[in-house]
Amino acid sequence: MKRLWILTALLGCLAGGCADKAGGTFTRSVMLTRPVRLGAESVKQLSGVVQERHDIDLGFKTAGQIEAIAVKEGDYVRKGQLIARLDTADYRLGVEALEIQCRQLEDEVARTERLYRSKSVSANDYEKALAGLRQLKVQLQANRNKLAYTSLYAPTDGYVQSVNFAPAEMVDAGTPVVNLVDVRRLEVETELPADLYLQRSRFGRITCRPPFGGTEELPVKLASITPKADGNQLYRMKLAFEGTPDARLSAGMNIGVTLHIAGSDSASAGAGFALPLHAVVQQEGQTYVWVLQPDSTVCRRQVTCSGIGRTGQAVVTAGLDGSEQVVKAGVDALLEGEKVRPMETESETNVGGLI
Repeated sequence: MKRLWILTALLGCLAGGCADKAGGTFTRSVMLTRPVRLGAESVKQLSGVVQERHDIDLGFKTAGQIEAIAVKEGDYVRKGQLIARLDTADYRLGVEALEIQCRQLEDEVARTERLYRSKSVSANDYEKALAGLRQLKVQLQANRNKLAYTSLYAPTDGYVQSVNFAPAEMVDAGTPVVNLVDVRRLEVETELPADLYLQRSRFGRITCRPPFGGTEELPVKLASITPKADGNQLYRMKLAFEGTPDARLSAGMNIGVTLHIAGSDSASAGAGFALPLHAVVQQEGQTYVWVLQPDSTVCRRQVTCSGIGRTGQAVVTAGLDGSEQVVKAGVDALLEGEKVRPMETESETNVGGLI
């Protein structure tokens, strides 16, 4: 008799553990999920480096001995500012010699013209004199150009990155004397793995996050993507700032890149959702899901399914708007209007809510 009393007490305790404290009724625990919109935009975070748009090697257009260098490394120069100058003595002598010859030949051509008008020389002789004068003037202009080339000016605003020669050194035409960094237009360079490179046609909005705080993300636009991967199977992507970038940005600075990628199925965007297969119920030829209500009860909602997606989930094309909480486990035992207890935590073996 004593054993029977103990067994009865134990059964009573178990029944009490399964009852709701308020009303003493059974409350079923359920796991919930939210519909995932098909074709939804994805966001990728990358790291990039701010770089100058151009890196210019400045050299003289003629050879000579450097007379002076007007800048030093790190200087900021403006467009048209003097960078360096060659010794001009020999070039000036060449110009003066041709100027003397040109004036002498101009006098000779003037006398020949008078003789030609008086029929004292032939037209052929007169035309030869004119051609000789024109040829000499061309040579004179070429020497004047060489004299002008002895001064090297900055073609754009920028910073002097390096000075490769010193005064009194000889340089040939085209030899880089100064390396100039063009900072008028900065750009961002980052690298794409192969999976992102294959989605390049769906790239949407791109922004950058400066390393200094208190600044909104800066909009950038895609400038180029190198079609050949490097040794690490990465593709170089360059981004150009829209408008004038923040003045605090400088070449070589690290910067974050946010890349928005459109969904792979644009036709289903906004109309289709993915749900775990266990969340879908087939009854009497119709398809339903159980939706959690604000009062913690569940109601059955009819939906339309178009099949199973590439990820192995059910594709719902009608009946949901994406804001619902859908029961994804134990749906066969639920009743209309039944009060349930949502499970807050997700199983460690079900990462991502796939089941």
